[in-house]
Amino acid sequence: MRRNRLLTSAAALSAAAALGLAVPHTAAAAPEHHCSYVSSGVRPTLTYGDTGAAVQQAQCLSNAWGGEPPQLTADGFYGTRTLKKIEWIQVCHGLPESGVIEGRTWQVLYHPALDCYAPYPS
Repeated sequence: MRRNRLLTSAAALSAAAALGLAVPHTAAAAPEHHCSYVSSGVRPTLTYGDTGAAVQQAQCLSNAWGGEPPQLTADGFYGTRTLKKIEWIQVCHGLPESGVIEGRTWQVLYHPALDCYAPYPS
């Protein structure tokens, strides 16, 4: 029975990979954060165009994702690259793709899912 489950899972993953759907992007396995621009309790609502240390924190935390997503420079400016990455992270976690960093988005930035099978937009 276990062998059947493994074969079924392998077949599904192979089919998804052939369609370009299964390109996992991984996050750090442990929620160890080297980002220290603001305290982890500081979680203001951030939107496109915002600036400051909280934006730097979000940019730094978003870099826990490995693989294809670009690493962001923690420059403190919420621009187009940051917006695109935040929207992708929201999709990966089943959140509305708003680009607004608020409570639920901060939560997933501090505790990212280990894998995301949504392709990063080109």
